[in-house]
Amino acid sequence: MARNERLERDRAARELGLDREEIDAALLSLTGMGLLKADSEDPARLRPVDPDLVGAVVTGRLESVIRTQQAELHRIRERFSDLRGHYMDSLSHASADVEVVPRLEEVRAALNRASAECTEEMLTSQPGGQRDPAVLQEALGRDTAMLARGVRMRTLYHHTARFNGPSQAYIATVSALGAEYRTVHQLFGRLIVFDRKIAFVPDQGDSWGAVVVREPSLVHYLCEVFEQTWSVAEPFSDAAVDGLELVAKDIDRTIVRLLAAGFKDETIARRTGMSLRTARKHIADIMETLGAESRFQAGVLAARSGLTDPENFGTGES
Repeated sequence: MARNERLERDRAARELGLDREEIDAALLSLTGMGLLKADSEDPARLRPVDPDLVGAVVTGRLESVIRTQQAELHRIRERFSDLRGHYMDSLSHASADVEVVPRLEEVRAALNRASAECTEEMLTSQPGGQRDPAVLQEALGRDTAMLARGVRMRTLYHHTARFNGPSQAYIATVSALGAEYRTVHQLFGRLIVFDRKIAFVPDQGDSWGAVVVREPSLVHYLCEVFEQTWSVAEPFSDAAVDGLELVAKDIDRTIVRLLAAGFKDETIARRTGMSLRTARKHIADIMETLGAESRFQAGVLAARSGLTDPENFGTGES
């Protein structure tokens, strides 16, 4: 319409490759947005309106809404900040040494606050071989900021994380900034400790909540558990660097030990950082290699043959 100074519906439909219904719908939409208006001398004729003028009106209303929402956001933050003063006073009581944070959103907020206040060291144990790329992306900004402040960061993973592409990329990026990563066959569980003063452990059950521990003796104990595992862990490298077969055999050796100890599939999967399906695939391959007809028999055969000893195991399949 701007180019031709008038609208011929049939011509517009032909040149634009639209049907009449689509042309009518477009006219209705443009008129509703104020980009077309009736000619003052010929009301049946529509004229285009300067988009800058229409945009200024539309964005002006939107900017007004945003200013109102920002004012409301500021007011809400002030109110919660006032309440936080009362909450911080309560932390002086013994009952605040262990706090249950039931919801994931609150856990994330608590972690972000603790990381922002961390000045010396963060210790992390992250079980599981698969890491969500979105979670890793969220952690990247937080970890980068801490490293820039000179905070020492050490993280433990399962060996299976070496096969995970997102984990490899994330660790390569953050290691270049000074973070340290090691892996082990088995981990004691999820743990995050800031400045050896405040620790986060998972809430029991299937919830995504956390238990926040501030009691000095408990935090010290959790740090000692981390240090003992760290001392026997291996520096992180992806499976291709170490050799896929070697890494797979190491994982299978751990599964053999757990089978010999009588652990169930679910426990083996959790301890090795695998999905249940992957763990059962490894177990089936190991049983076939040993010629065992049951998990119990596989454990007994492995123990009798000395396959639970690191130097003797060499038949694992990936």
